[in-house]
Amino acid sequence: MSTVHETIKVAAPLRAVYGQWTRFEEFPRFMDGVEEVRQIDARRCHWRTRVGGVSREFDTEIVDQLPDERISWRTVGGDVHQKGVVTFQRLDDLHTQVSLAMDVEPQGIVEKAGAALGMLEDRVRDDLERFRRFVEDGSAADPGWRGRLRPADSTGEPPPAAAPPPPPERPGPYPGPLPDDPSDAPRA
Repeated sequence: MSTVHETIKVAAPLRAVYGQWTRFEEFPRFMDGVEEVRQIDARRCHWRTRVGGVSREFDTEIVDQLPDERISWRTVGGDVHQKGVVTFQRLDDLHTQVSLAMDVEPQGIVEKAGAALGMLEDRVRDDLERFRRFVEDGSAADPGWRGRLRPADSTGEPPPAAAPPPPPERPGPYPGPLPDDPSDAPRA
């Protein structure tokens, strides 16, 4: 397991910084390698990433979320095994400190070598820097979600599988089963 700790100071009020972080579907705008984050419900997200030519999909669950203070999460399904917490500290009316701590289980020899060389720390540091610029440039406008999620309500289970789509409607103007051999088909 690799552990990463990074902190950055953002020139924006606490409420704006925290609010932007809760807009998980915007993570691809400042997190390198994150192609898509789809929020399933208030507690769970589905991620699609591509790092070093390797595509991965996984689900995360928010374990604890206290507005303007912290968000902790863990993976609950998929190709990635990690957990972490991001905390927000008001420095003054116009500055906020964001601290991120993550435990990540590197998969395969390439990721293990990258973790040993500090590449994970570099990636997290760069992502936080892009987040800082994103917020400070005024790209963040919405106050985000301000609900409270408690650890006691966490399930640790992946989201339920989506129901399969209904079968397509049968083409053709005639009743009955479709023919197996086109030469058996009725002629119009």
